[in-house]
Amino acid sequence: MPRFVILEHDYPTRHWDLMLESGPVLRTWRLSTPPEAGRSIEAEASFDHRPVYLDYEGPVSGDRGVVKRWDTGTFSWESDTPDRVAVQLTGRRIAGRVVLLRDGGAWSLTVTINDQ
Repeated sequence: MPRFVILEHDYPTRHWDLMLESGPVLRTWRLSTPPEAGRSIEAEASFDHRPVYLDYEGPVSGDRGVVKRWDTGTFSWESDTPDRVAVQLTGRRIAGRVVLLRDGGAWSLTVTINDQ
């Protein structure tokens, strides 16, 4: 089963990075706030990251702050199109469906907790 991680990152401003294992890379979205059930939040597609971040906490090279694991676990793909990504996360904090939608150039993320 593929893995995911959500990292809290303090550089250049505090944000959260959702990273989904996809083959040899982690597809990444930068989140303006931590994911929360029932609330749509801003997301920004970022560059693919190395899988080392699935298990890493600490300073980021190039003096780009520090990352801390906010959540981690496994997930399954529901859909993956250019404008919509849906996954089922099974993590320590989030156990539910995450949907990323792109409207024009802007992405948003919503979480629905299982059994709600």
